[in-house]
Amino acid sequence: MNYSYYALSMLATMLPIHTLSAAGTPKEKVSLRDARPNVIFIYGDDLGKGMISAYGQKMFKTPNIDRVINQGIDFNNAYGCHYSAPSRASLLTGYSDCHLGHWLRSEGQLYMEADTTYVSLIESKQDKDKCVLPQGDDYLADIFNRAGYFTGEIGKLDYGFGGTRSQMKDHGWDHYYGYLDHHRCHGYYPPFLFTDGRIDMIPGNTLGNCGVEKYLFDADKSDSIQYYRRRWNMEGKVRYSQDIFDKKIIEFLRQHKDEPFFLYHPSQLPHGPVAVPELDPQVKDNPNLTDLEKEYASMVIRLDNTVGKILNELKRLKIDKKTIVIFSADNGHMMYYAHKGSSSFKKDVKSHKVFNNADVRYTSTNAGDIFRGSLDWSGFKRSNLEGGIHVPLAFYWPEHFTHRQENNIVANYDFLSTMADLLGVSVTAQKDGISYLPLLEQNGQQFPANRYILLDSFEGPTMIMNDGWKLRYDYITKGYELYNLHDDIKEENDLASQYPEKVKTMRRIMDGEATYSECRKHGYPYGIFKMQKKLNAKKIIAKAKEKN
Repeated sequence: MNYSYYALSMLATMLPIHTLSAAGTPKEKVSLRDARPNVIFIYGDDLGKGMISAYGQKMFKTPNIDRVINQGIDFNNAYGCHYSAPSRASLLTGYSDCHLGHWLRSEGQLYMEADTTYVSLIESKQDKDKCVLPQGDDYLADIFNRAGYFTGEIGKLDYGFGGTRSQMKDHGWDHYYGYLDHHRCHGYYPPFLFTDGRIDMIPGNTLGNCGVEKYLFDADKSDSIQYYRRRWNMEGKVRYSQDIFDKKIIEFLRQHKDEPFFLYHPSQLPHGPVAVPELDPQVKDNPNLTDLEKEYASMVIRLDNTVGKILNELKRLKIDKKTIVIFSADNGHMMYYAHKGSSSFKKDVKSHKVFNNADVRYTSTNAGDIFRGSLDWSGFKRSNLEGGIHVPLAFYWPEHFTHRQENNIVANYDFLSTMADLLGVSVTAQKDGISYLPLLEQNGQQFPANRYILLDSFEGPTMIMNDGWKLRYDYITKGYELYNLHDDIKEENDLASQYPEKVKTMRRIMDGEATYSECRKHGYPYGIFKMQKKLNAKKIIAKAKEKN
């Protein structure tokens, strides 16, 4: 890892946190470890905090997610990545997406045929170029496996744009059920899914692309009757993926209720394009919402229903008091429901200027977003502004965690080290993340003011410190902006000119550590976009057919 000297000195100030979290307050620490709690991690997809009623959503309610937030430990300053593939990779490896070499942005759109004849052939091509952590370095599932837990993932592929059954085994899962292609995940009616080395056919779902609609960010077309009819044409779309996952999750809980388990559920919801089998009664007759807005809201409510089903089943099985339920999301908000004349993902609805997040910034107000999905913070998915990377994170554990808000800064790549600390498992590799178990224990421990996280984006990297200072690279101006998030969460006042030494110090760390960036514009020293070797599934299949 390319740490600068100053970064190393700051890292040294953090080492006592690991020591404290290993010891903690003896009585509380022993209690937590002796409990050996089950752990369920629910990951919303493209879910901005503003879409949750606990954070102010007014158009509908999310009572089950609210319960996790309002009765658990609510992390005010939690961060994911700028979009889902790196966010899931960071969560599962414990490494920042600014650090090259721990995973690849693997190729997607390889299993888009309903015919499964050539799936194994395509997988073998992918596996030739796969990136696996070196021996002795753990994935998240490995941590739980070493603690004697049964591990399962149900839902969207765990990371990258395309995965294989071999990859799932490499990542340590005892059980897996779900998609293995990012593009297929954008459709909610899969003709087949993968489970433990097998292919599970879904009767009634006949569309190779899983029923995915073309992304529609053009507000001039979003209210067209043709688009509406395509969304609600249910031919070949019999079983909704979240219904399938709900059933598999309940089966998993019932099968493993008598042993410690870790269940990871990366949901597709509410990632677009918009698709839902029915409108939810909460929004169905709301005259203030367009058809597309009603459908998108129904997707969020559908995710909330899944959380409710899990909480209810845990209580029914009488394992709710020994199970931690964690709710989070991968990245910031994305508006899939723009409407002509009132809202736009691309342009400021008043000035009609294109959003570039430099001089014309996306906010819910500027976009005309009736849901205020990004809470009117600047930026959206794929941005390094708060609207793109600030995510919900809450830990719910009846009779163990009482409700409070936690203000220390945490990143998704801290989760692996935190779980290792909880389970008493050593982390043998030098991960980027640190344990925030002391924050969960309420033993008075705090992260130092100079604790920082590093995150990437299409606009360049960003560095955020625990005392609220944030350094942001802007690919438009090819310059650095400085904000104090404690006073300016909307990032309206750039303080770089007032605090040049602060910028210099933070740049020394960020530029020294960021060995990778998906910033595609020239100007940032690591402006690269490295994918796994590109594969063409159609050509692979065509050649195979010729040989046969």
